[in-house]
Amino acid sequence: MEPVLQSIFDSAVDGIIVIDSRGNIKAFNPAAERLFGFRAEEVLGQNVKLLMPSPDREQHDRYLANYLKTRVPKIIGTGRDVLGRRKDGTTFPLHLSVGEMELDGEAAFTGILHDLSRRVAIEEALRKSEERVRSIVESAVDAIIVISDRGIIEAYNPSAERLFGYTVSEVLGRNVNMLMPSPDREQHDGYIQHYLKTGEQKIIGIGREVTGLKKDGTRFPAHLSVGEMVSEGKRSFTGILHDLSDRVALEHRLAEQKSLAKLGEMAAVVAHEVKNPIAGIRGALQVITSRMPADQRDRTILVDIITRLDALNRIVQDMLMFARPRPLREEPIPLGSLLRETASLIERDPGMLNLEISVMGSADIVGDREMLQIVFQNILMNAAQAMEGRGQIDVTITAADGRCRIAVADRGPGIPDEVREKAFDAFFTTKHRGTGLGLPIAKRVVDSHGGAIHIDVPPQGGTTITVELPTPRASPRVS
Repeated sequence: MEPVLQSIFDSAVDGIIVIDSRGNIKAFNPAAERLFGFRAEEVLGQNVKLLMPSPDREQHDRYLANYLKTRVPKIIGTGRDVLGRRKDGTTFPLHLSVGEMELDGEAAFTGILHDLSRRVAIEEALRKSEERVRSIVESAVDAIIVISDRGIIEAYNPSAERLFGYTVSEVLGRNVNMLMPSPDREQHDGYIQHYLKTGEQKIIGIGREVTGLKKDGTRFPAHLSVGEMVSEGKRSFTGILHDLSDRVALEHRLAEQKSLAKLGEMAAVVAHEVKNPIAGIRGALQVITSRMPADQRDRTILVDIITRLDALNRIVQDMLMFARPRPLREEPIPLGSLLRETASLIERDPGMLNLEISVMGSADIVGDREMLQIVFQNILMNAAQAMEGRGQIDVTITAADGRCRIAVADRGPGIPDEVREKAFDAFFTTKHRGTGLGLPIAKRVVDSHGGAIHIDVPPQGGTTITVELPTPRASPRVS
């Protein structure tokens, strides 16, 4: 080999291998030694297939013979990516280009091999990185939306699908303003153009609370943060939206509870101030009534006034009980006896003379008898008023698995869903008279006993209010 060619052969960065028409190695440069781990003297004269893994090793002689016979190339004159096999048996990716020449009067082939290990490693790392990023985006709890500098949606993750109600196929290629209510919808394109022209930021790189528009037309609060990126000279924006619906609802509930607390405390002060005058007026009227003949006309009027004062006093008691609940007391309670006693009190009410309350079953618990009687009195009175003081109310007591259930079923018109959802809200009432505190007080007392209360409207009509209490129960909590 000429000195110049020998120098090129020896100093080449890529591996160079020369084989004859039978596949035997005739030349093997230093770069090939480094690449495969063989010294030149170990491979010279051996078949080149020893540098190949299966199945190329088994197929190479046949391929070479076929080429010499047909002259139809697969690699020769073109090149392709293949796998090489090192001396230690490990494989690695490389690019092989083959050229044909004549050596000592017969065909010979020169292969130039470029190690692709680093490139493949980089590609694999990039692929894994892309997969990792894709996995993060796909599994993110928050909605992620990528748009072009014209506002066109280019990416839209599963959380965005759940948040807005649109599938990815419904939004890709469409303007992102479809996810905004007015006036943001009409202003968005102008905002992007203004930013691209002036660089003045309103959301990009900052973030703020916005309103989103779902597919069904409902609006929801969200926090939007936007980042800008440039890839291959193309500018795009990534928006991350965090749904604030739960937080805003909680803030509203807290504000409502604070308002109710203030209202309840004010009601307690008023009720406390009114309580003593009512008692005094009632006592004086009773004295006057007791001195009148039973058949005197004015006596009937005074009795009616006392009845109305009693109703007013019950309202005052409800307000005090709701605003300033007392600690619970513990004592054994036979629920059957308590409910029959409470039912009897209601049946004796002058307005309930055509009402019958049936109590079936019994169970023993430990709790605050007075407070639970108020609970059942409120529930039974609501049922009686729903039936306008006529008909039958069925009370069923059952016990199993350490809990008892008291179901109060009336045969009235039932409770509409919108009323049932608010039935336990303080001061909510559909009655012309009343504080709207009966059921809220009942729920508070039942909760403090470790129980639960809920309302059902059976298909056959009427309303069933069910109270569940533990039996036997642990020490009650202070409400």
